[in-house]
Parts: sequence; C-alpha cells; structure tokens
Amino acid sequence: MQLENYIAGTWVKGSGKQSDLIDAITGDLIGTTSSGGLDFAHMLHYARTVGGPPLRKMTFPERGRMLKALAQYLFERKEKYYEISYRTGATKADSWVDIEGGIGNLFANASLRRVLGNMPFYVDGDTVKTSKGGTFIGHHIMVPKEGVAVHINAFNFPIWGMLEKVATNWMAGVPAVVKPATVTSYLTEAMVKDIVASGIVPEGAIQLIVGSAEGILDNVMHQDVVTFTGSASTGRMLKKHPRIVDESVPFNMEADSLNAIVLGPDATPGTEEFDLFIKEVGKEMTLKCGQRCTGARRIMVPANVLEDVQIAIGKRLGGTVIGDPRVEGVRMGALAGQTQRKEVKRALDELLKGSQIVYGSADSVDVKGADASKGAFMSPILLLNADPWKNQQSHNVEAFGPVSTLMPYTDIDDAVALTKLGKGSLCASIATFDEKVAQQFVWGAASHHGRLLILNREMAKENTGHGSPLATLVHGGPGRAGGGEEMGGKRGVMHYLQRTAIQGHPSMITAITQQYQQGARMNDLSRNSGITRQHSFRMHFEELQVGDTVITDIHPVTLQDIEDFAHLSGDKFYAHMDANSLEGTIFTGRVAHGYFILSRAAGLFVDPPKGPVLLNYGLDECRFVKPVYPGMTIQVRFTVKEKVDQEKRTPEDVAKGIVKFLVDVFDETGETVAIATILTMVKKMDQS
Repeated sequence: MQLENYIAGTWVKGSGKQSDLIDAITGDLIGTTSSGGLDFAHMLHYARTVGGPPLRKMTFPERGRMLKALAQYLFERKEKYYEISYRTGATKADSWVDIEGGIGNLFANASLRRVLGNMPFYVDGDTVKTSKGGTFIGHHIMVPKEGVAVHINAFNFPIWGMLEKVATNWMAGVPAVVKPATVTSYLTEAMVKDIVASGIVPEGAIQLIVGSAEGILDNVMHQDVVTFTGSASTGRMLKKHPRIVDESVPFNMEADSLNAIVLGPDATPGTEEFDLFIKEVGKEMTLKCGQRCTGARRIMVPANVLEDVQIAIGKRLGGTVIGDPRVEGVRMGALAGQTQRKEVKRALDELLKGSQIVYGSADSVDVKGADASKGAFMSPILLLNADPWKNQQSHNVEAFGPVSTLMPYTDIDDAVALTKLGKGSLCASIATFDEKVAQQFVWGAASHHGRLLILNREMAKENTGHGSPLATLVHGGPGRAGGGEEMGGKRGVMHYLQRTAIQGHPSMITAITQQYQQGARMNDLSRNSGITRQHSFRMHFEELQVGDTVITDIHPVTLQDIEDFAHLSGDKFYAHMDANSLEGTIFTGRVAHGYFILSRAAGLFVDPPKGPVLLNYGLDECRFVKPVYPGMTIQVRFTVKEKVDQEKRTPEDVAKGIVKFLVDVFDETGETVAIATILTMVKKMDQS
C-alpha cells in the first residue's frame, strides 16, 4: 500500500524514491510513501486562492462552529485511529493523549468563538485617545493573513501535532498545508482523509504531504506562516532558509528541550509530594516511550535524598510491563522505529560520558506479546550524574526516548541554576507543599521556561501532569526550546493574524470595528429623522444597530437617596454618611454611592414591560469617575456598543444574541460621572 498526498483537492501518490513505513511493534511493512513529483508552489497557491477566501469571510463564531462540528465528527470515529496508532508503538494511554487530546484542541479552540467577537477579524485592546478634543483616536484590529500556514510536524504525535496547529490557523481564517513526519504519517493520513470526506472545512483549507517536503520553503511568501516541531538543530536550519529571511516569514519553532522535574526540599520520603514526584517521573519516562518534547530529561533532587529517590524510581520502573500495546497489562510500547532507537542509543552514549546507568539496559529488554528483536523496544533507563555542574552532558544532550538523568542539588537556588543550564526549556515542574519554595523556584526559573507546574497534594487529582500542555495556555519556550509559542487560547490564534493600527474619527473607527467608540455619532432612537422609534429594549437582536442610543430622563440626586440606599444596601461608609469625617479627603460633602448611581441609571434606561430583552447577565468595565453630591442631576446615554451572535444549543432553545450596551451616566454639566458596559441577552425575530 502506498500512502497518498492530498494536493489541490485530489488524492495523489508521489513518484520516484519511496520510504518504507514499518510497524514499530512487529517490524512488518505497513506501506510506502513518497512526495516525488508534487508541485509545492501550486499547493501553496491553491491554499491561498481557494482555501483562504472562504475562511477569511467567515466570522469567528462561524469558524468556531466549524471546529466544533469537526471535533464531534472525528470523535465519533476515534476507535479507528486507536487501531492504527498501536502500529506506531503507542499504548492506549499514549494514543489517548494523541487522539482525544488532539480532538480536544479542536473543542477548546472552538470555544474561543465566545471571546473573539462577532466579526471576521479581532478588535485588539482598548481605544487609544490621541487628541484633546476626542475627534482623533486610534485602535488596533487583527485581520487574517492572506497566506497559508505550513506545518512541519514531529513523529511522536501524528494527530495531536496536526490538530493543535490547524485548530488555531482555521480559527484565525487561514488554510494549512500539513507535513507530518514520514515515519508515522499513515496515522495522520487516515485522519485527514476523514476531515476531507466530512466536507466540514472549505476546500483548500487543508492539504497533506506524506513524504519529503524538501523545497516547499522555496515557495513561501510574507503572508504565510511556517511552524516547526522537532529537533532544535533541524529547526535552526529551517529558520535560516533564505526565503524565510528575505520575505520575513513568521517562523514558529517548538523544539525538543531538556526539561527538568524538581523535588522540593520539603518533599521528603513519606510525604504526599514525594510519592507524587516518583509517580510523575515514572510516567514521564514511560508515557509514549519517552518520546515527548516536554519529557522530563533531568530529575533534580536534594542531595540528602538522592539514594531514596533512586530506589523509589527504580521500583516504579520495575513494575512497568513493556510489549505489544494490544496485550492486557502492557503499559509501555515501543519507539517509533528502529532508526529512532539507534538515535536514542547514540545520544545515550554521549550522556554516559558524564553519568552511569542505575536502572535499565541499553542492550536488552523483556517484552510481553512481541518479539524484542523485531520491534523498536527499549528499556527505560535511569542515569545518575553525581556532579551535574562538572558533567555538563546532561544539560546539552537529549536522548529522545525513555531516558532521564537523576542529579543532586544543594538548595533551591542551586536547583534553579541547574534548570537554566538547559539553555531554555518548554517546561519544568517542582513537587512541593511549601509556598515559599514554590515562589522562589518560579520567580527564579520562569525566564528560562515556557511553562511551570507546581505539583502538590491539593491539585493532584485534577493535575494533567508535567508533560501535558493545555490548549488554552501557551506551549513553547525560549532558547533551545525554539523561542516560539503554540496554542495558548487567543494567543495561539494571533500568530495567524496581522495587527494593524487604525486611526481616525470615532465614528469611522466605530464603522470599521462595529464596536461603538465614545465620541462617535449616535443614532438617537428618540430623535431619528423626527420619527419616534421604539426603545432599544423593544427591539430584537437583528433590529438593533451599533450606535443606537436612548437618552433618558433626568434624576435629581437627593440626600434622601443616599440615606435610603445606605439603609437598603448596608453600605454606611463614612464618605456617604458622615460629613464631619471628610477633612483630608477628596470629597467636599456627603457623596452618593457609586452603586446607587449605577442602580438609578438602570432605573432610567430599563424599559420594564416584557419584550425581546431576556435578561441582563453581566457588567464590564464599571468606573465611577466623578463624585455626585446631593443637588446634582444624573442622566444616561444608553448605547448599543457591540453585538455578538449566539448559536442555539438545542433545536428547542430560544434564538438569541448578546448585546453589549454602553452606559454613560452624566451630570448637568454634561460630564461623565460613571461608565459601564452591561451585557444583555436579546431574543431574535427569526427563531429558526
């Protein structure tokens, strides 16, 4: 069987030299693959001209619903991926991380539709006031790049590695070309075939290369984005490609790094943190057969418990059954292939120049349900580096497999310094119940790490582990780890958007962003072309327009208001109640409660009878900017600030959207005294 590439809407087999794909467990031939004869320039052009336009036209809610639908579609077919994944050497637990973890990335990014706004682009940050009179302001928008995301992925997570990336570029409105590592590309191909067959993503949104992609970077342009996951040396070589440099193509690199796991000085044998640490080390060394970019390669422990830790880890590893993942009881499978095993052994030889093996064997391994001579099996190997400052190999060489090095430290400052010898890592963990220890470690180590985990008894049950990045948090790291960021919620999406500053009159910026800017022209619903219109609370979601404004009646604030509100709320703060206590304060008399001003404002702008407004469910950015004293008056400008569509959760659900109203409370001089944004749920006219 020869794997197929998906190019410009067609499944095609490459020509010329082919690579054999081997079952990591049995050593049997799975098939072959080649990308010979493929026109990479045409692929990228197709993505830009066919896949890009429909994605860019979609709003964030539409893209989010697309991701959610695809996630549900793939989840229904997950069992077929598990069966294929066993051939990569992965156990059921390993595959769960890859398959369901990858699909989970689609779900997580789909949920961003609720926070990215209702437009095809993102309005970033706050308005920048650039003139005294308020007629000239600035803002930022982030629009989809008009290029293609080229993803060059590693072999260890053939599904997760793809889905974590395409989820973010699709959410941004950018198509992708995916190049998985050849050795496990058969699993990626199986899922891409389902993605294409689903018809859920637009044509051209995804293309697949299952062989070599040599030459593809010769065709990238400044609107494209290239991402790379793999070895630091390969990543640095690609990052220097002339086309990347000449076209200033963004290059996001997530490289394998020498991550550390640290046992806090308080986590002595017999404590819960000690046990959690040993369990986590065992998992890190055996999960995915140690083939994880986040794997804990350096194990740092207080010198006085070094022997205790060595014995405990050895006991933990000794209970790990290695073999065919489909056999009951097997907890560790094989490396991805014989070539990978040779590479791990080569790195191990380098590490042995400064360390010694204290558990496991580089040359023999007992396996269950398989032939060790045919599969790419390897024993977990624990090394001991008794002098990690003298023997620097542990901080410079990574064996990308079930190999970790145990080393002592003297105090937390020493542990922090040792982690930094890795020259930049994706992650580090510390097991401690001492908040001071955690604080000292994090404050010291954060500059050299992309993620830090504090492991203790209080979070153990819900803890995802040292090696598990989350879709909503940044995944990446400085220095050796590549200096890039993958995922990270909104942050991950931003890599595929162009940030552009826009400047002009508030009315123009309102029209562009579809978010009302203070100072923009308002559409006064009570004075529109001389025709009295309905209050905004009487209008459905579709009828409301950004800028629609209700100007309310006036309310004179009295001393009795202050007394009544204090009695009702129980807030009898001296500034409201005791005129004799105001000396040395900013107040010249008893001042009205800020929350009274806001509450009374609601009484002014709310239209009470039942109508399209279903409920008020939130308040944002509330500020009390000027004192209000008895004798002053308040009035409200109540303006539609932004509209956010919502999908129906069930067919029986009420069709609705979220309307954000700007509540501008002003006094008799026209100056704002309080300002806030309220969030309302508004019914749609169309209930289909």
